[in-house]
Amino acid sequence: MIKRNIVVLLFIGLFLFISLFSLPTYAIELDESTRTVSFDSSGKTIILTPEQVKRGKRLFNNSCAQCHNGGITKTNPNIDLELKSLSLATPARDNIVNLIDYIKYPTSYDGATSIAELHPSIKSAEIFPKMRNLTDEDLLSMSGYVLVQPKIVAEKWGGGKIYY
Repeated sequence: MIKRNIVVLLFIGLFLFISLFSLPTYAIELDESTRTVSFDSSGKTIILTPEQVKRGKRLFNNSCAQCHNGGITKTNPNIDLELKSLSLATPARDNIVNLIDYIKYPTSYDGATSIAELHPSIKSAEIFPKMRNLTDEDLLSMSGYVLVQPKIVAEKWGGGKIYY
């Protein structure tokens, strides 16, 4: 009787182990409205593919998260990657085109001074090697990821120390 119970428990354990580790798991799927972001300052929008968002996250984490983890700016906590902060910059960086332009040629928040020697960018790729191999498609994916994040994690994106 005890042997039978042990065998049954082993089979149940084996079944649970196989069920947990062999079945595929899927991340939450983002709907079209979540993946729709502003493309340019004229109001045109773009719907990112799930692959672009996923790729943008990977590229952002590899190239930007050291200083912008969770949408903050470690070197200047007054400026974050939250949509309101991006929209108040000059030019506004709350759309794909302007955010890509910023990643290529970064300027101060008021747009008056180039900060390419201080901020990783395509222009300063010789100083910041992580930026060397990024293509325009990579920049679109990264920018899209930054603009989608406030829709996914809401106030946590750019929220600072109280969340991270």
